[in-house]
Amino acid sequence: MKIKKILGLCTLLLMLTQTAQAQWEHLSDIPTIYINTFDGYSITSKEVYKYCKLHYVDEEGHITSYDSVQIRGRGNSTWSFAKKPYRIKFNQKEKFLGTGYAKTKKWTLLANAADKTMFRNALTSEMGKFASMKFNPAAKFVDLVLNGTYQGTYQISDQVDVRPHRVNITEQPVPPAATDNITGGYLLEVDGFRDGNCFTTYHYGAPVRIHYPDDEDIVSEQTNYIKNYINEFDNTLYSAQFADPETGYRAYVDSTSLANWYICTEVSANIDGFYSTYFYKEQDDPKLYWGPLWDYDIAYNNDYRIRNERGLSTTAYSLMADVAYSGSQAWVNRMWQDEWFQKLVYNRYTELISKGLVDYLHHKCDSLAGVLKKSQELNYEKWGINRRIYHEMVLYSSYEQYVADVKQFITDHCAYLQQAFLERKPVEPTPEFQPDNFYYHLVNAKTQKAIQGDGNNIYQLANDQQNDAQDWEIKPAGEKTFIIINRNSQLALNDPTTGTATATTNVGTRLNTATPDESDPRQLWTLIPQGTAGYYNLLNSHTQHIANLEGGNANDYTAILSYTNDSRNGESLNRLWFVVPNGSLPVVPTSIEMPEPEDYALAYNPMTQTLHFGSETPEALTFTATVTALNGSRIGIFTANEEFSMATTPAGVYIVTWKAGGNTRSVKFRK
Repeated sequence: MKIKKILGLCTLLLMLTQTAQAQWEHLSDIPTIYINTFDGYSITSKEVYKYCKLHYVDEEGHITSYDSVQIRGRGNSTWSFAKKPYRIKFNQKEKFLGTGYAKTKKWTLLANAADKTMFRNALTSEMGKFASMKFNPAAKFVDLVLNGTYQGTYQISDQVDVRPHRVNITEQPVPPAATDNITGGYLLEVDGFRDGNCFTTYHYGAPVRIHYPDDEDIVSEQTNYIKNYINEFDNTLYSAQFADPETGYRAYVDSTSLANWYICTEVSANIDGFYSTYFYKEQDDPKLYWGPLWDYDIAYNNDYRIRNERGLSTTAYSLMADVAYSGSQAWVNRMWQDEWFQKLVYNRYTELISKGLVDYLHHKCDSLAGVLKKSQELNYEKWGINRRIYHEMVLYSSYEQYVADVKQFITDHCAYLQQAFLERKPVEPTPEFQPDNFYYHLVNAKTQKAIQGDGNNIYQLANDQQNDAQDWEIKPAGEKTFIIINRNSQLALNDPTTGTATATTNVGTRLNTATPDESDPRQLWTLIPQGTAGYYNLLNSHTQHIANLEGGNANDYTAILSYTNDSRNGESLNRLWFVVPNGSLPVVPTSIEMPEPEDYALAYNPMTQTLHFGSETPEALTFTATVTALNGSRIGIFTANEEFSMATTPAGVYIVTWKAGGNTRSVKFRK
């Protein structure tokens, strides 16, 4: 009898489990969230929470249920959309997204309704990780069903607040005692909407909102302290001595987070990046730290107001410092007047590009699109994929077209930024090319990919210092001509164009390789310096054509063409190449001893962050040396009897090249 009762209970439990699983169906490849309000009515307020039950169905179909959850609306413009964003608050702190994420009550459900890819916010968070920003909001995609009605694809993300795994700064006592340290932490936002506890700075009129301490907890002493501190920064930035390294604005800013935040804002072309700018101050720390990156759904050329209000058909060829909405924009433009900031931005951007930022973002676009493959189909069955929701710049009929649009924008905009940042950085003209006895990579200025020799075929591929097929020996074959031989195949770069060709005849023949022959002008090249970025054209002696990346295409295996030689040689990034040393060069952390007969040495002082040559006969140090990054972009030139500061350059490996006594020397060192 007892056995029958037990079997009956097991059967009942199984039936209840099957009923729950049928009720909480897993809709696509990503988790599904079911939310049912206790009163059965929809959410109509951004201020008043409703109680609800929440059921989370993970990718494996496992169900986690939460009772007494609260939900309300959120957002500014986005709250007016049919597909609405929400904020949820659990009854107790939850590790809602698991290990590595915050344990907290409050989370956001972003609708991403104005972003047809639905991954712009997630993509920017991934870019923040690439740039080593300290906090990058979570991005977990889910299908949402609210009160039995499917709502579409949503993104679970962090609320920007103060706690571990979010903005992890000192939490102040509530209320603070008279003896408590109130120098931090503070979470702040330049907020164009001027919500909450907000004040306006004296000189630049930046509307600064105090997010933490919370409105209900902050006391007047804390408000006055941080208000006065931000105004000190604002006043110093406005002053005539703003660029002074000791007494100017630099004393108030953390240069690493400032550069990373600003570059990510420019790479994403977020026209709201200055309208909403998060930053924070830690206790007993005079610096202001910038970030996190937040609210990027109209970034990456996704807002037609830039066309209507600024007359731009795209943001691909503009700096946000010039065209974005105001807020912290005035601060940034004042900083641009300082050579230190110019070098800081250029050097950090060059470092990120050389580490593969463009390829990384392309990969993340594809990866995020893959995650959303089935969910986005359900989403657009409900909301329509070619229906304008907000200010979308373009409308397409397929999801794949929106993804391709973002990827192409990243390619075009990052190439533009490299030139734009360069033009704002004081540098010397690109010198004439002087080869030495090691291999080089030929890296395209637009795509940052290298020319690879594969048998007789020539194409671009992601720059890889370990790839012998991308190593080229550049050997003198005349007064200003060179033969360029592939390390892997031992074949020479060749222009196989046949028939009559002139400099301005665009033949478009694909370059290839051939058995080296210094008497064959098809294999002879002149490296023509262009501009100030360290760019070169590759000019063929036989055809008088320029080596050109076919169509400026960012894809791997894109061909290199024999192309028109004309007035655009110095401006078309498809025709411009970095010539980057690569090979068996010694990595020297502090100093480089030179062999006889030279009686001098190059040293790097990590304390002062300076390079200098030392010699018993300093009057002989009359030659010049060039410092370049690994991608070939030039950092600067200095005379051997002077010091060269590396203080504004990011950590990494750099190359110093010079010519003395008829010999060219080139060494690497690590900062």
